Amino acid sequence: MGNWLERNIIEPGKLPLLLALTAFVVTFLVTRLVTRLIRAGKGPFGNIEAGGVHIHHVVPGVVLTVIGGFGAVAGGDRGFGSASAAVVFGIGAGLLLDEFALILHLDDVYWTEAGRKSVEVVVLTAALVGLVLVGYAPFGVNDLDDDELQNRGTVIGTVLTNFVCSLLALSKGKVRTAIFGVIVPLIAIVGTIRLARPGSPWAKRFYRSRPRARARSLRRAYHHDRRWAGPSRRLQDWIGGKPDPVAPARPLDRR
Repeated sequence: MGNWLERNIIEPGKLPLLLALTAFVVTFLVTRLVTRLIRAGKGPFGNIEAGGVHIHHVVPGVVLTVIGGFGAVAGGDRGFGSASAAVVFGIGAGLLLDEFALILHLDDVYWTEAGRKSVEVVVLTAALVGLVLVGYAPFGVNDLDDDELQNRGTVIGTVLTNFVCSLLALSKGKVRTAIFGVIVPLIAIVGTIRLARPGSPWAKRFYRSRPRARARSLRRAYHHDRRWAGPSRRLQDWIGGKPDPVAPARPLDRR
């Protein structure tokens, strides 16, 4: 089965990556389904506790990621061992990144606004791995032909150029553009050319004495966020569940 897939669907040697990505996405979706059922009080599922301590699924996620990672290193890039390690790693990574926000904030923010970061990171990770799976390589090396790959100067120049473009896009406050630009250099170039977002290091450094550029940056960011913030939040809610509503602040008792 694995040989047939490599011959007819994916590039040779990429079956473990396909298995890891599939396990990652399926684990995340199943985990979100289970946690939403627990939250709604439906089904046979419940939180896991040991000695009064709530065991978050990031814990088995870390364990499985470590086992799968070392198993992949020890098992080579082919065979049943490699495929099994890839599946274990994908499951562990799915459990781990589903609680990325918890690790980031060191607090149980799973069903809060801050918890949206977990969904965003999972979608971003799946998209990046998917790009690598279909043939993209970091920093545009896949765009070079065999003769260019033999020239170290060409390879180093290509990598450095794309790396600098990604850094510039990051300095302009375009985090997603910079990350995807590592895999697809054209995206980083677009991020480098376009205006920086307000509050970014680039805007603070270069727009301080340029009121027109600062005003254009504010206007463009406002229209972009107004256009995409709503659809993005609805998509996150559909994938990961809607966060708990924030309780209104109680007025201070001035008696």
